[in-house]
Amino acid sequence: METAEIKTTAPAALKSTFPLGGMTCASCAVSVESILKAQPGVLEVNVSYPNRSAEVTYEPNLITVKGLQKAVSQIGYELLPDTEQAAADLEASERKHYQEIKTRTIAAFILTLPVVVIGMFFHHGFPGSNLIMLVLTGLVIFWFGRDFFSNALKKARHLSANMDTLVALSTGVAFLFSAFNTLYPQYMLSRGLTPQVYFESAAAIIAFILAGKLMEERARAGTSAALKKLIGLQPKTVRVLRDGEAEIEIPVSQVQPQDRIRIRPGEKIPVDGVVHLGESYVDESMITGEPVAQLKKDGAKVFAGTLNQKGSFELLAQKTGNQTLLAQIIRTVQQAQASKPPVQKLVDKIAGIFVPAVILIALLSFAAWYISGVENNLTYALQALITVLIIACPCALGLATPTAIMVAVGKGAENGILIRDAQSLETAHRADVIVLDKTGTLTQGRPEAENIIWAQPGLDQEKIKSTVLAMELQSEHPLADAIIRKLQAEAVTPAVTQQFESITGRGVRAQIGGETFFIGSRHLMHDFNISLPAAQQKIAEAQAEQAKTVIYVSNEQNLLALIPVTDPIKETSADAVKALHAMHLQVHLLTGDNQQTAQSIARQAHITHVVAEVLPAAKAAYVQDLQAQGHVVAMVGDGINDSPALAQADVGLAMGQGTDIAMESADMTLMQSDLRHIITAIRLSHATVRTIRQNLFWAFIYNLIGIPIAAGVLYPFFGFLLNPMLAGAAMALSSVSVVANSLRLRNVKL
Repeated sequence: METAEIKTTAPAALKSTFPLGGMTCASCAVSVESILKAQPGVLEVNVSYPNRSAEVTYEPNLITVKGLQKAVSQIGYELLPDTEQAAADLEASERKHYQEIKTRTIAAFILTLPVVVIGMFFHHGFPGSNLIMLVLTGLVIFWFGRDFFSNALKKARHLSANMDTLVALSTGVAFLFSAFNTLYPQYMLSRGLTPQVYFESAAAIIAFILAGKLMEERARAGTSAALKKLIGLQPKTVRVLRDGEAEIEIPVSQVQPQDRIRIRPGEKIPVDGVVHLGESYVDESMITGEPVAQLKKDGAKVFAGTLNQKGSFELLAQKTGNQTLLAQIIRTVQQAQASKPPVQKLVDKIAGIFVPAVILIALLSFAAWYISGVENNLTYALQALITVLIIACPCALGLATPTAIMVAVGKGAENGILIRDAQSLETAHRADVIVLDKTGTLTQGRPEAENIIWAQPGLDQEKIKSTVLAMELQSEHPLADAIIRKLQAEAVTPAVTQQFESITGRGVRAQIGGETFFIGSRHLMHDFNISLPAAQQKIAEAQAEQAKTVIYVSNEQNLLALIPVTDPIKETSADAVKALHAMHLQVHLLTGDNQQTAQSIARQAHITHVVAEVLPAAKAAYVQDLQAQGHVVAMVGDGINDSPALAQADVGLAMGQGTDIAMESADMTLMQSDLRHIITAIRLSHATVRTIRQNLFWAFIYNLIGIPIAAGVLYPFFGFLLNPMLAGAAMALSSVSVVANSLRLRNVKL
């Protein structure tokens, strides 16, 4: 007896974005990413410190969300469930945390001021001055700065370190040394040494770093302003027509497909759908970036988050909740803001070893000063130790790239450019070849069939029209719609199809009434040996010279008809191509259409590199050939047949009015079907990369210069040793300057 083999299919990998709690600096993001990557079943991890999130791709049969949470909690952080409530709770918690930092910063400065005045202006002190400073500094460090110490202890428990470790070590050492000299001054005096105190430095360091964190948090909120604006576009409640014509107000989350919704003047549209009754102008600028309102009549598509203007209409819901275009845009923006360009991977590695390296440099500086033999060597050694620990800032390094990416992705969304990942932002500015599809990209994408040219007299024209309509109704080709619209306008009834076959890149074949028919390109006719009379070929060539695409209709023996289809070039296409040439970019036209039509369109658009009659697979091969020649290629398309080439290109740009498959294959989506948005995308890439480079330059230079000065490298030459208090101020300002530089992207003119 044979035993049947049972095959089981492993569950597909899941990709989720989890809010993260407890992160205080860029090193935290590296720690969380490392622990998650080490878990079995985790395939890919991207942790964003500015976003406070972790994007995890994992196999649910090997690890659960609880398993991920347990792993993260072991190193002192909190991974929250991927739910709207968890995200809302984290946001509320962060708002509360911001207010706490604000209160602590103000209080810390109030208590630090008298300490600094005593330390700076009363060098020899007065009775009880050191005790006053001890009490005030103790409050500043261990109450208002307590988070630095509690976070450092958590990391130490798990044998890891971050910026809090540096702050806690430096201020802790300074305070304990000063407290000892205050309470037991005779220990130093008996050895002929002055009992130095660093209360003013310890207190000022905490105050300055709290102020830096406050400014950083405020600036960080600005980097996600565009995303918050998108999230705020959807209304909370809607009026649905149910139970006959009764109007009920319900939460937007309860709207179902096919619900009828009343949209009044000035209201935001809550879900995706079509106009069912009435008409109005709708402002779609928040999604497409196009400022001119669009007229929406019966059957017109409308999208969640767009704004109805003066008219009112009834909307028939089609997509709700997470299925709406707005929800997809928000999800894409969130994922893109959390993604990392290649340069960030190197920065993450540096940030991971940064804190241990700084602690080592601080200890070496202490040792070097201690054995130097200079007078008051212990004082100098401690000052160098404290200053090195304070001035080093992994945050500036860790914030350099992600803050720029967050602002750029938001800026793109505001301008109708949907960016799927950070790598495309880093790559787009390097593109030197732009490959354009024709239909729907360079042209309007709404072709019209003008007339039918019959190949011979005496044909049963009505029967052929009925046959053509039946076949084109089953075709996926964009030109089929033009023929369908023409024949349906003539009230043609489709024939009954027995068999149907789509021949990729050529056309369609079907059996109707026991006879085989073909509709497609000239190549299809050649493939099946259909004779083309010279007179008909001349007519087809004349039509192609006028930028019309000629569709051939035949049976198994003879050509029956020619159907010229025109798809005019967009008004903005020629200007867009000129602008691309001005940016020293090669522009190529790649189309499946015939050579004459392609050349005619190319002349109108000022394109010299033209390749016509290309099959979908050959489009991807053409892009590959350009890449093999050393070009960085950006491909622009909108159809299913463009998706292999979009995926192959270094940067794929899909036109927003195109197919979902094209948009899924692309790195960027231009929500407005206008080629000028390519220029905007490239300019945004240039601005983003420039900002990232500036940020990284200043972060590296700050640390490369600051740490040696803090260690005392200038002392032998100039007698200069950096005050720890100034180091604290410099460290706080370094992170703020990086975030502020990223925020400048919001004002860049694209």
